[in-house]
Amino acid sequence: MDRRNFLLSLAAATVATKLPSFEFAFARLRYDSGDWDYNPKVCANVLDAVVQYTEIPVQQKEVVITADSAELQAFPFLFMTGHKLVRFSERERAGLVRYVENGGLLFSDDCNHDVNGLYARSFAVEMQRAFGTGTDVMAKISNRHPLYSAFFKFPDGPPQTSHELNGWGDNIVHDALQGIERNGRLGVVYSSKDYGCEWDYSWRNKRFRSSDNTKFAVNLVVYAMT
Repeated sequence: MDRRNFLLSLAAATVATKLPSFEFAFARLRYDSGDWDYNPKVCANVLDAVVQYTEIPVQQKEVVITADSAELQAFPFLFMTGHKLVRFSERERAGLVRYVENGGLLFSDDCNHDVNGLYARSFAVEMQRAFGTGTDVMAKISNRHPLYSAFFKFPDGPPQTSHELNGWGDNIVHDALQGIERNGRLGVVYSSKDYGCEWDYSWRNKRFRSSDNTKFAVNLVVYAMT
């Protein structure tokens, strides 16, 4: 995407929503039942990618927030991760529904890389409780979804991770992410590909890699902010 056109669309979205600025803050969801603080280097690495490839201003420090916080609505992007049980209170579920209905994007990444693991199963139950109507509320996201062209182009859908290719977890390369849409936009993106571990390295070491594996994070941020 042309940077000038991107910034114009971002500025227009800012005016339309009457926000004072379009500075990006990396918000992480804290929940009491699991290891929500796993992969501590993800924030700095994602911020580095946003700064490197876009002209979006960023806050330098990670924000940790709960789903029932009144301040949650200030953050268009919310990162969630872990290996263990996911359980929300009624207030937290209500907060997440309100967040999604107001245009926020929750990106939930399963560190187990396992569709039948504890995180995967319990997160699905919580999404059903919060958003469901008696059916499986999370559907596969089409590989042609605008998420995969929001900034960088991913014509084959979500990029693979080294954990999938190395056979860790359920030994499956997952061909799609899952999501929940509200008002014509993705409000929840669920990944069993373990992007959190894929991005959990010092951003200073990115120059030693043959390719930058944080580019998909830029798409998530740009999609959430526009």
